[in-house]
Amino acid sequence: MTGPAPVYVGVDVSKDFLDFASTLTSEVHRERNTPAGWMRLAARIRQLEPERIVLEATGGYERGFALALAAAAMPVAVVNPRQVRYFARGTGRLAKTDAIDARILAAFGEAVRPALRLPVDEATYELKSLVQRRVQLKQTLRREENRLLQASPAARPNLEESISAHRQWIKDVEQALLQRIQADENWREKAKQLVSVPGTGPVIAATLLAGLPELGTLNRWQVAALVGVAPLNHDSGQFRGRRAIWGGRSELRSMLYMGALVATRHNPVIKAFYQRLLAAGKPPKVALTACMRKLLIMLNALVRDGCTWQCNASRLATQDSC
Repeated sequence: MTGPAPVYVGVDVSKDFLDFASTLTSEVHRERNTPAGWMRLAARIRQLEPERIVLEATGGYERGFALALAAAAMPVAVVNPRQVRYFARGTGRLAKTDAIDARILAAFGEAVRPALRLPVDEATYELKSLVQRRVQLKQTLRREENRLLQASPAARPNLEESISAHRQWIKDVEQALLQRIQADENWREKAKQLVSVPGTGPVIAATLLAGLPELGTLNRWQVAALVGVAPLNHDSGQFRGRRAIWGGRSELRSMLYMGALVATRHNPVIKAFYQRLLAAGKPPKVALTACMRKLLIMLNALVRDGCTWQCNASRLATQDSC
């Protein structure tokens, strides 16, 4: 005899509400997205003894409830919204409401059975917030500098003041990043390993620590796919398409791009690799993307092995050793 089918729960999270559905019934229950609402909904879900509770990452609105579920020792998986949306389209469910999304999340959990995945801890969350704030300030600074190029004399003083302020704010955020990393023994040691690689500076190290906590725990194929620098096939029948990167964590790719660009000039291993690809006829952008992947694999290997570039450069020169 077989036991009852496992129950999967989906919770659609918005700023104000949590909409809860399960594979056991078509009903949808709503609670406020507040600490009191978390406790009431967690108690209701616990009665079902679910196999998995699936939430989408919604820019932080899901964080409190997910941590409350984890604190109650309940199996929660925070998943990529894009995957859930593709699943919905693939199963013919094109309409979108909070109730429909909750049911789709429950069905997604039953069909895909995503691995348990929680939001990052509070310290990593704050580090990531500082990294994101720096990106926001840099983007605004770039826009202000572009406006200054064609500004009238009347507008120039205000723009110059704004540019000066943004530059100072960026310095302040970078200083705060360094202080937080130095205050944590684990981060401090990992940052030391990362910045030892030519082409990797403190900002890239902070971005990786905040946005890629899995660094050093994955093999080279897994880490490349997670960040989105692994070439994906595009073949069908006799057709052989050009492989390209896709998906992954875009904020990390942006930093790796800058790191690889510097490394092609100052990192002897990456420089030789880049030149070899160009000599083989690869387009510069394709070669640079391959350098991004190689740099990431090197950094992953250093953190995994707990050593610096100086003590491991010769082994990191070969891709297979990473």
